[in-house]
Amino acid sequence: MTFDTGGVSTAKAAAPGIMSGAYLWITIGACALVFLGAFESLAVTTVMPTVSAELDGERLYALAFAGPLATGVIGMVVAGNWADRRGPVEPLYTSVAVFVAGLLVAGLAPSMAVLVVGRFAQGLGSGGLMVALYVVVAKVYPRDLHPAIFAGFAAAWVIPSLIGPSVAGAVTELWSWHWVFLGVVVLVLVALLMVVPALRGLARSGDAATPWAFGRLGWSLLAALAVLGLNLLGDVPGAGPALAAAAVVVALIAVRPLLPAGALRARRGLPSVILVRGLTAAAYFGAQIYIPYLLMDRYGLSPTIAGLSLTGGALAWSIAATVQGRMGARLDSVVAVRIGTALVFAGVGVSLVATALRAEAIVIVVAWIVSGAGMGLMSPRSSALTLGMSSTEDQGFNSAAMTVSDSFGSALALALTGVLFAGAAAVADPFTAVFALAAVIGLAAAVLAPRLAPREAPAG
Repeated sequence: MTFDTGGVSTAKAAAPGIMSGAYLWITIGACALVFLGAFESLAVTTVMPTVSAELDGERLYALAFAGPLATGVIGMVVAGNWADRRGPVEPLYTSVAVFVAGLLVAGLAPSMAVLVVGRFAQGLGSGGLMVALYVVVAKVYPRDLHPAIFAGFAAAWVIPSLIGPSVAGAVTELWSWHWVFLGVVVLVLVALLMVVPALRGLARSGDAATPWAFGRLGWSLLAALAVLGLNLLGDVPGAGPALAAAAVVVALIAVRPLLPAGALRARRGLPSVILVRGLTAAAYFGAQIYIPYLLMDRYGLSPTIAGLSLTGGALAWSIAATVQGRMGARLDSVVAVRIGTALVFAGVGVSLVATALRAEAIVIVVAWIVSGAGMGLMSPRSSALTLGMSSTEDQGFNSAAMTVSDSFGSALALALTGVLFAGAAAVADPFTAVFALAAVIGLAAAVLAPRLAPREAPAG
C-alpha cells in the first residue's frame, strides 16, 4: 500500500472538474444530501426552544442535541463495515431511509420523548450517510478531485448557515415547527435520486470476505451510551462529578477500537490525522453553541444579530475550503491542517480572553470568523489525507473512523462543557470556564498536528 500525504496527485494531466459531465449529478446530489443534513441541524437548533415549550420538554432539551451525535457513532461504524463488505450503495440507501424515518417521527411527535427518539434515528442515519458518501467519493472520483469535492461538502454548509435559522423561524410562525422536519423529507428523496445513476456501477463493489465487525459495533454502542450517560448523570447531586468522570473513561475505552491503532496515543500518520480531526472538532463545536448564548446573555444582542457570529464563521469556513480546493497540490495537505488547527485554537483562545476581560462583542465575532477559516482548511484536507492513507480494503473503516472522531469528539465536548457550564455557574463565570476547556482541547490539536505526516523511512 502506498501513502499520499498530500491527498492529491501531482500528475500533470488535468483531471475533469467535479462539475464536469462525468461527475455533475453525483456532485450535485452528494452536496445536496450534505446540505440538507446541515439545514436540518441548524433549523432544529432554531426551533428547539419552541418545540420544548410546546411539548413541555425542558428536561430532555440537551439530550435532543447530544443524542443524534451519540447514535451517529453507531451509524458510522455499521456503514463503514457494510461498505467494506458490499460497497457503499446499500449502506447509503439504508442510511437515507433511517434518516427520513427519524424526520417523520420527529415531525409527527406528540411528545418530547417521541421527538428525542426521532432525533436518535436522525443521528443514526446521518452518521451512516456521511460514511457512505466518503466511500462513494473514494470510488467515484480520482484522487486529484478529492480536495475539490470535500470543499464542495464544506461549502454545502454555507447556505444553511445563512437561511436555515430564518427559514425555520418563518415556517414555525406561518405553519408549525412540525414542518421543519417534514419538509426536509421530500428534499432528501429528490437529492437521493440525483446520485442513483452514479451508484449503479458501485453495487457489490466491496469485499464480501470482510467479516462483520460485531465487536466494533458493540464498542460503538457502549461509546454512545457513555456519552448519553455523561449528559444525564453529570448533574446528579453529590455523585455527579464521579459519575461524569467514569462516563468519560468508559467513552474513551469504548471508542478506542473504532479508531486506527495508536490514534489515542497520537501515533504518526493516519492515527494522528484521525485524532487531530476529532480534537479540532471538539474545540470548535464545544465552544460554538455558547457563542450566541454569550452574545445574547452578556451583551444584550438579539438572537438574529447574535446568530450572525455563526454565519460569519460558516462563511469563513466555506471560503477557506474553496481556496484550499482550488490550490490543489500547490498546498500540502499536512501544512493546511497545521494552519487550520492553529487558526481554530487562535479563535477559541481569543474568545476566551475576550470573555474573561469582558471585551467588546465584535472581538468575539471576529475570533469566531478566524476559527471558521481554520475549520475550512482542516476539514477537507484531513478528509483527503485519510483517503490518501487508506488502502482499498480499509476505506470504509477509515472513513468511519474519521466521522466517528468528528462526532464522538463533538459529542463528548458538548457533554463536558454542559456539565462544566452548570457546575461553574455558582462559583465562576461559566462562559469563561467552557471556553477555557475548548481552548485546551484546541491547543492539544495544534500541538499534535505536526504528527500527521508519517515518519520518513531512513535513506538506503
